[in-house]
Amino acid sequence: MGRAPVTPRPAAPEAAPAPLAPPAPGRERSTGTGAPVPGLTAAPGTGSRAAALRRRARRHTVRARVLLRRHGAGLAQAWRSSLQLRIGAITMLVAGTVVVIVSMVLFVQIRDQLLSVKRQAAVDQAQAGVFYAQSEVAGIATGDAASVRATLDRTVQQLTSRSGSAGDFDVVMVQRSGSVERSATSRRYLYPAIPADLREDVAAGGQYLRYAMVPNATGDPRPTLLIGAPVPSDGSSADRIELYYAFPLDQEAESLSLIRSTVVISGVALTLLVVGIAVLITRLVVDPVRRAAGTAQRLAEGQLEERMTVRGEDDLARLATSFNAMADSLQRQITQLEALSQLQQRFTSDVSHELRTPLTTVQMAAEVLHESREDFPAHVARSAELLHTELDRFEALLSDLLEISRYDAGAAVLDWEPTDLGALVDRVVAGMAALAERHGCELTVSGPPEEVIAEVDARRVERILRNLVGNAIEHGSGKPVEITWAANRTAAAVTVRDHGVGLSSAEAQHVFDRFWRADPSRVRTVGGSGLGLSISLEDARLHGGWLQVWGQPGAGAQFRLTVPLTAGADLTSSPLPLRPVVRRVGERR
Repeated sequence: MGRAPVTPRPAAPEAAPAPLAPPAPGRERSTGTGAPVPGLTAAPGTGSRAAALRRRARRHTVRARVLLRRHGAGLAQAWRSSLQLRIGAITMLVAGTVVVIVSMVLFVQIRDQLLSVKRQAAVDQAQAGVFYAQSEVAGIATGDAASVRATLDRTVQQLTSRSGSAGDFDVVMVQRSGSVERSATSRRYLYPAIPADLREDVAAGGQYLRYAMVPNATGDPRPTLLIGAPVPSDGSSADRIELYYAFPLDQEAESLSLIRSTVVISGVALTLLVVGIAVLITRLVVDPVRRAAGTAQRLAEGQLEERMTVRGEDDLARLATSFNAMADSLQRQITQLEALSQLQQRFTSDVSHELRTPLTTVQMAAEVLHESREDFPAHVARSAELLHTELDRFEALLSDLLEISRYDAGAAVLDWEPTDLGALVDRVVAGMAALAERHGCELTVSGPPEEVIAEVDARRVERILRNLVGNAIEHGSGKPVEITWAANRTAAAVTVRDHGVGLSSAEAQHVFDRFWRADPSRVRTVGGSGLGLSISLEDARLHGGWLQVWGQPGAGAQFRLTVPLTAGADLTSSPLPLRPVVRRVGERR
């Protein structure tokens, strides 16, 4: 007789990870309908316990969210600020992914190979058992039940005593005669555990195998490879004899568990090793960068003698050398600039002071000539008037130069006193009314009705406002100039708005520069020195305040002065916007 072919059914694949632990036979699936099980009723107090559990779950959820939000912000900050942390985390993610994929592929290959060897050895042993059983049951007296059972028991014992390369096994033989079924097994619990579909397949003819969970001697299920095949008999007999082999896979399961543990431990160790190497390498690169950043910070704070330590001759050493060379160059240039700045400041101060005495003498002579101009011919009288006007302008320029030199030398101080901001604005507007009238310009004032008291140097704030209003009149093209002031709990602000030629964004960046003019060809009509806005900016900074400008070509410009109400306080916001807004109803005019 030829060997029966192994023809596994497509519906039951044999090589898969799950066969070593399939669901236990007879386990039913849940219907998922949610219908109550008959015979079970809710115990008293179940609803209150469920509500208490839900409240506890909500409290834990809220607590988890708070902890996540609290620690998440710290982790996010650490992620943004630490290059070493980002590289370590990314390396761990990439290395972990690669290790998991490689480990899974390796484990699947080892498992498939191990099961393939076991399956082939089991199939060969089952085929040999079929040939042996065929020779033992040949000529069996099917009508004699005792003879049939004795033959089956003897054959099972003989087959069980035969060793094979597939390892331990158990044997079951079944003789079917019509509706009568007789079985012999090496273990009592084995035959009922054989799956019904395997019995049906074997009864239909052919050799089949299954992976199933079969109980052992203690009743615990264990993965088992089952192989069943019919035993060929006399063709005239209607009886069928089936032979089943059960090969426990305990050894293979233990081997796979050991391999799995080894692969997991090796993968974790490899991942940590790769991450450690990446963090170490990153640290070797990041530490010099951190030292360079610290050195640069100290250089920025004015410690020009700071230098980086040069170690070795690698790229980082060349970086440190280049950084030190740059620091040396910057120190030399800054020292030269400081010397030039000090020389310029001293020159300006000395010249201003030296010019004060001859200017006073010339002014006295000019005053005499100016008072006697009516006795002079017309052209001499006009010269006396021009001399008097230009000397006044020269005196103003000299005063501004002296003020700038005091700021440059750090000698400017404030004389704090509580000042009514509204009265100060009104005083400035009254003093500039004659200039506005000459230019055909209307001055309007808007402010809150209540009194606002700020601790400021009234003389300096008044000088700032005079400069701003005079500048607005000169550039306002005869259109109205709007002065608005307001205050909040911490600061007071004044805006001066004109509707003249305006400023571009590039011009707004230089408007506070010394002697800067937006249009050099335009003749100055107010007669300023060109230092007014520069001095105003220094006055505002001396108060701890802001002096800012907004402008748009053809739409005019707006300057905003913001000072703290309390001397020495820090500003965080301004009560007035920098961009012009429509005047609100009810404000003071």
